[in-house]
Amino acid sequence: MCQNAKNEIKFGTDGWRAVISKEFTFKNVAILAQAISEWVRHDLPRKSGQRKRVAVGFDTRFLSDKYARTVACVLARNNIEVYLSDAPIPTPALSFILTRLKCVAGIMITASHNPGEFNGVKIKTAQGGAASREITDLVEDYLCESEVQMADFEEAKKKKDLIVYNFKEEYVQFLRNYLDLKALKKVRYKVLVDAMHGSGDSLALDVLKGTSIRASVMRSDINPSFEGQKPEPVEEYVSELKERVKKEKFDIGLILDGDADRIAAVTSDGEYVSPQKILGLIILHLARNKGKTGGIIKTICGTTMLDHIAEKLGLKLYETPVGFKYISDLMISEDILAGGEEAGGIGVRDYIPERDGTLAGLLLLEMMAYRKKSFKKLIKEMEKEFGRYFYERADLKTKKKSFDLQKIKSLKRIMGKKVVNVKTFDGVKLIREDESWIMFRPSGTEPLIRSYVEAKSAKKAKDLIAYGKLMLKKL
Repeated sequence: MCQNAKNEIKFGTDGWRAVISKEFTFKNVAILAQAISEWVRHDLPRKSGQRKRVAVGFDTRFLSDKYARTVACVLARNNIEVYLSDAPIPTPALSFILTRLKCVAGIMITASHNPGEFNGVKIKTAQGGAASREITDLVEDYLCESEVQMADFEEAKKKKDLIVYNFKEEYVQFLRNYLDLKALKKVRYKVLVDAMHGSGDSLALDVLKGTSIRASVMRSDINPSFEGQKPEPVEEYVSELKERVKKEKFDIGLILDGDADRIAAVTSDGEYVSPQKILGLIILHLARNKGKTGGIIKTICGTTMLDHIAEKLGLKLYETPVGFKYISDLMISEDILAGGEEAGGIGVRDYIPERDGTLAGLLLLEMMAYRKKSFKKLIKEMEKEFGRYFYERADLKTKKKSFDLQKIKSLKRIMGKKVVNVKTFDGVKLIREDESWIMFRPSGTEPLIRSYVEAKSAKKAKDLIAYGKLMLKKL
């Protein structure tokens, strides 16, 4: 039976994700919690003067609170002091609080943007960042190495092996301190936050209390099915937000994913704004408006606009594989201003090495307040200075475990344009002579293979993604 668990518990780009009651069962969660306990006990250093301490959080998915309690009880029985969230929280709140509590690690029960039938487990390091492949490989090695031990929940609380804790309060206060609330008191923007039924809930509203920003939230109720959609901040799932922003005259709409570590946005006239552009704006705001310095990180499928921003600002540019854990590692080891991924995860300096959708969205509001310009105007100015790029992505569901990308690597021309550069450190990215590019990469979190493209016109991008879709079917 345990061999089945070893086959079923496999970490991908950002944690282990599986279908609830299929692979994601209480038994498998307990087996994984025992493996994490072994990793904590044997491989993590003890903080001076205290027992090893781990924070455990959970999102709004079906049974997430019960799975979190299972993890907490296993950790407690293994002589690990556990701080368990008293309510659903964003993943960044767990990451932030674990650093304040001096935990050696954090465990988050979430499947992020996956459909409602999924749940998952993310492991966070003592710095608050995503666990590396080395760490998750080590945890997988510990699977089934020892019998699962589980404490009684109430007994563990009485013995103070397990402490139920409010993770939100200190997190909200930190965000309030991070932002320039004085600037936000001088403007009267209207903002609508779409929580997508996730754990971001109304936290942005709590942060903005006392300012002149008129903030509202939609889809803040718990709905584990996510209306049959994915709680992902992509354009196909935010039609209601776009309509409300236009109709009710909001200045900006912000979209959070299921565990609120990712962001996208909508302008006052209902135009969807991709995370790629949001990252560019945040870099410009931090560098030009707030005088902060440091390098820029993008993933291999990040926009070329960031290359031009880095060049003009004189900032070092880093390029990583897909997955925020690679960005987290650089935020710890290098002097970084900001980093982000195409899917909407954005991290900034003077914070933990973690993406935070709520903070990223609020920084856009802060930029509007500093520059006293509309969100749309800020985007237009950035595109005029650094170039306008159009981005598309296509997904193909598949049962295949591997793909032959060799033929793609050898392409010399694509749709009449010469290929001038090929990158293969994560999937295959082909860059054409006009700066447009196309990329193919299997997902690390879902049974999908993806095609990404970028070009300098909407038509060219759509033509490229049509080509990408045809190629996906041949892989």
